[in-house]
Order: sequence, then C-alpha cells, then structure tokens
Amino acid sequence: MNRIFLLTPLIVLLIVCIFSLIYLLTGKDPNKPPSALLNKSVPIFESSSLYNSNEIIKTKDLQNKKTLINFFASWCSPCKVEHPLFFEIRKNYPELYLLGFNHKDPTLDAKKYLKDDGNPYHFVGVDSDGLIALEFGVFGLPETYLINEEGTIIYKFMGPLTKDILKNEIAPLL
Repeated sequence: MNRIFLLTPLIVLLIVCIFSLIYLLTGKDPNKPPSALLNKSVPIFESSSLYNSNEIIKTKDLQNKKTLINFFASWCSPCKVEHPLFFEIRKNYPELYLLGFNHKDPTLDAKKYLKDDGNPYHFVGVDSDGLIALEFGVFGLPETYLINEEGTIIYKFMGPLTKDILKNEIAPLL
C-alpha cells in the first residue's frame, strides 16, 4: 500500500510529461490559439462612431473592402505599443480599410487617447459592452483581424502587432 502511495506522484508526473511532449510535437503554438472564425464570414455587427453617434458602421459596409479590424482601448498598454504601426499601415496600404473598435472604454478616454496619439483608423466604432468583441471571439486586447473583399476572416493576431508580423504574416495576404 505504501509503495503505491509513493509511486502515485511519479505516475502523475509521467502522464503530464507524455501529454506535454505530444502537444509540443504537434507543432501547436500556445501563443496562437485557433480561431473558430478563421476562414468564416465576419460576424454581423453594428456600431456607432466614437465621434458621431449618428454615424453607424455595419457588417455590410465592409463588402468589397479588404479590411483590418483592430480591437483596442486607451487603458491597454500593448495597444499603445502597436498604435504607431497603424499609421504605417494606412500610409503603405492605402487600399486597406482600417476599422478600430474601442472596447469597453469610456468615450472621453478613447477620444483623448486618439487625439493625443493620433487616429489612424478610417472609422472608430464603439464596443462599450463588449458584445462585438464577443462575436469575434476576442480573448484580450489588442486583437487584429484581416478580412478579405468577400467578408471572410483570413487572419487573426492576438497581441500587439509588430513590423515583423506585418511584413511576414499580414502583407503577403494583402
């Protein structure tokens, strides 16, 4: 009986190691969890503009536009790190429509953030209750999605974008 009791931790450790090894050998990157929406249509949404509540953007407004959607907030430090890159994207890819969703952020804070740091987006939607992000399956901020002209999500990135990610992963899809 004592022998079984002493071997139990060793058996549990062995099982954990085997599962970890299988996970590592399958080549899955824990920083890139799969997206249920990848290669599927953009979720149906409607959002008012951060600057003018009478201005509305809807899913159908993205038809025939290659669109980069970015979920951000003024309180999000990684969002501030990636923010300057969106100005480069707008300059270098003028055919790409940039849609920002201000996520769970007070309007005044978001406006101040975009006034101070600049607004690279063609349209800034409000997602004050987080329901649009929920439809997209957002795990945390920032998150970025690339949508093709047919309205299909062809790329998703979790975390702050970098020049390397733009060059190696997004640009080839444009």
